[in-house]
Amino acid sequence: MAALFYISAAVAVVAALSVILQRTPVYSALSLIVVLCALAVVYLLLGAEFIAMVQIIVYAGAIMVLFVLVIMLLNAGREQAASRESRMARWLGVPLLTAFLLGVLLVVWQQFPTAPAPAPVDSGPVEIGHLLFRNYVLPFEVTSVLILVGILGAVVLAKKQL
Repeated sequence: MAALFYISAAVAVVAALSVILQRTPVYSALSLIVVLCALAVVYLLLGAEFIAMVQIIVYAGAIMVLFVLVIMLLNAGREQAASRESRMARWLGVPLLTAFLLGVLLVVWQQFPTAPAPAPVDSGPVEIGHLLFRNYVLPFEVTSVLILVGILGAVVLAKKQL
């Protein structure tokens, strides 16, 4: 179990680095799919089978198809390299990155509980559906409208270039 977690975590971290280091947007989107699938494996290891399947079906499936469609509609090419490097970025980048990583490690370290974790609540699709469509229906609908606006914006931007 622990070995599978470490393998999945390593795959997620490497793929996440690939998302931000890729120069081609399509490769970056494909790396993001790998990250989402690795997170689904972590959810399976935690015993959250429903969340793992939703992660794969909704995020790695539907949302990433939309991302790739928008990338192709915009005809996004390879990222151009910067013509010159900034000296300030070179001198301040490493110390600021180190301070940021130390801050993140400090926050993560403080979040580890000293007492054992409480037992997970057994919630299935019915309970999640009731929460989603009763208590959280407004954020759910706002998210769907936001995704629709993003798609329409991509279509408008792609149409102007033709």
